[in-house]
Amino acid sequence: MKGSKPRKWGPRSFRSKLIFISIICLIIPAVISLSIYNYLTKDMLKDQALSNANRELTIANEYVEKLLEDMLYITNFVQLDAEMNTILKEKAQNQIENETDYKIYMNDSKINKTIENITLVGEKSYVTILLKNGKSYKNYTNYDYDPSGLVHKDWLKKLNTLQGYESAWIESMPTVFKSEKENNPYQISVARTLRDGNLGIYGYVIVTIMENELNQIFENTHGHEEMMIINSSNQILSHRNHLKIGEHFQYSEQLKENNSSNIFQISNEDYLIAEHDISFTGWKLVSLVPYKQAVNQINSIFSKVFTVQLVSFTIFLIFMASLLRTITKPIVHLGKIAEAVKRGNLAIRSRLRSRDEVGRLSESFNHMLDRVNEMIYEITDTQERKRKAELDMLQAQINPHFLFNVLNSIRMKVLGKGDQESANMISSLSKLLRMTIDKNKETITFREEIQIVLDYINIMNMRQKEQVKVEIDVHEEANTLMIPRFILQPIIENSIIHGLNKRAGTIVVSTERRENQLVIIIEDNGQGMDEASLSQLKSKINHSNCTENSHETHNKGFSSLGLSNVYERMFITFGKSFTMDIKSLPGAGTKVILTIQKGGNSDVQNNAS
Repeated sequence: MKGSKPRKWGPRSFRSKLIFISIICLIIPAVISLSIYNYLTKDMLKDQALSNANRELTIANEYVEKLLEDMLYITNFVQLDAEMNTILKEKAQNQIENETDYKIYMNDSKINKTIENITLVGEKSYVTILLKNGKSYKNYTNYDYDPSGLVHKDWLKKLNTLQGYESAWIESMPTVFKSEKENNPYQISVARTLRDGNLGIYGYVIVTIMENELNQIFENTHGHEEMMIINSSNQILSHRNHLKIGEHFQYSEQLKENNSSNIFQISNEDYLIAEHDISFTGWKLVSLVPYKQAVNQINSIFSKVFTVQLVSFTIFLIFMASLLRTITKPIVHLGKIAEAVKRGNLAIRSRLRSRDEVGRLSESFNHMLDRVNEMIYEITDTQERKRKAELDMLQAQINPHFLFNVLNSIRMKVLGKGDQESANMISSLSKLLRMTIDKNKETITFREEIQIVLDYINIMNMRQKEQVKVEIDVHEEANTLMIPRFILQPIIENSIIHGLNKRAGTIVVSTERRENQLVIIIEDNGQGMDEASLSQLKSKINHSNCTENSHETHNKGFSSLGLSNVYERMFITFGKSFTMDIKSLPGAGTKVILTIQKGGNSDVQNNAS
């Protein structure tokens, strides 16, 4: 049993065995060299992965700090703009007794326009200036958010403890702006106090951006890391997944020191963690990425090395195969000869003339083919002589020309007495008889076959009381089709005897052209068949079961004897390009469909020509 295993999976041909052995000899050293290469570059991969993670985090950190610096710039501008502060102080002290409505309007317009101007550049931000007396200025509408509610926020009360230009960063909180709630669930803000030496704190400036502005920076990075912003309490402030905002980041203890990176395991899988401090906020930018993804770019270099080796291996294999070809070419040639013989080409011969075992095998193969051809010729010649003898015997029993002349004389006498109907019947019978015993017409045109059908219908209508009507709808191209004679007659006979039950009815013979198919349809309006009878008939035809007695088929359906004969002769003529189908329903008649693929009758037409 062990000796039989290689035959199940191993190469079969001699050439394949040689190539298979050569491939094994090439693969083994290649695998060994790649394994050594992988072992030596393992530490380099780790260092490079850590370096790449820090580089990606540094780039993202620059974008984040730039965005936060823009927020600080707005607060600085509000604090330092002299004209704006003068107006705000007056508003905070309610010094409007000497101001006209026009001046009040102009001062408010200046502040609002200044806020709009400083927010035109950069990402969209919401600026709120809230005075302690409740008056506010903003770059959004009261419908979007009413800032008067800010005075009750705990973080606003803590602003009073700030000194000078200190800023308070308000961490991620639910979005308060109605226009942003649907797409941006969280916001991040920075706030400062507005103060004067005499007045003290007289107002606050709050700049707010959507948290989405930060996580878009994470999405634009080239890596596949999970990047986020966390506060000093390791609470997530910004993340691509909004559901994680507010959660505790549990892997921060894996960082050894500030602005560092490290590799650790989560569920037996290596992960790379890296962090960067965000200046002036007390927050950290952290990235977490599976180690396999971190070294993906480096692995691509390894893949390129493997590709180079694979190409080298392929080139060497082609060179080796060309050398082996001189050895294996005779065997391959002999194998092709055997395949051609298997497909039925007995005229092919091997051209090998070598003196080795392959040459002797080639010579024996040629002798075998010669002997097979001789036997086929002998059998064919015997069958042809037997057929000719039988036909000569039939012709000796009755002289066709004598019979045709007698029938023609009878027809002329009947016609002379005025019996046109009987004369037509004798004429049709004479044509059918001539076609039946004419040995020189194995195939005829479809036009001639239609004439046989008309003659046959004419005779049948003479025999039975009720008349059968036949309709012919054949296009010109079908008329030249060469088919075996008496193909339609058995089908028409079945339609009259079994379909119409020898009663009056109509039989339609038509042709159709469907793309590369010629379809011949013979349809009657007789009693039809039930599904069981139709299935039984199709089964008998498909198996060419012509040994059954025709009396076994009941009058409720067609006889399989004549239809099987039609199928066999058409299949012999056209081969697999011919198909036959029967469709029938009780009370709705029967339809026989003969389909010939385009080009299927080319041999017949050539023989006829």
